[in-house]
Amino acid sequence: MAWISLILAGLFEMFGVAMINKLHNDRNWKSIALLVLGFGASFIFLAYAMETLPMGTAYAIWTGIGASGGALLGMILYGESKDWKRLIFIAMVLSAAVGLKLVS
Repeated sequence: MAWISLILAGLFEMFGVAMINKLHNDRNWKSIALLVLGFGASFIFLAYAMETLPMGTAYAIWTGIGASGGALLGMILYGESKDWKRLIFIAMVLSAAVGLKLVS
């Protein structure tokens, strides 16, 4: 259950990052509420996962999902570069997260 919580934390982190971009475009209470909701849920799920998983592993995977997911969302939703080099480095981050899971 801790791993599912950690993945959910990463997904909410991605959502929070997307809401930062939305807040830059639409400065209103809804954007702020969604930003707080996204990051709040992310921290709650991360805290739950860290009750079982080692802190270093949980934090590394959480940030890996958030960073990789944020970059992918930028490519998909906001027209950022889809250069193959960016995709290689995103794959490396995700591979490192899987590697941490395998050795934990």
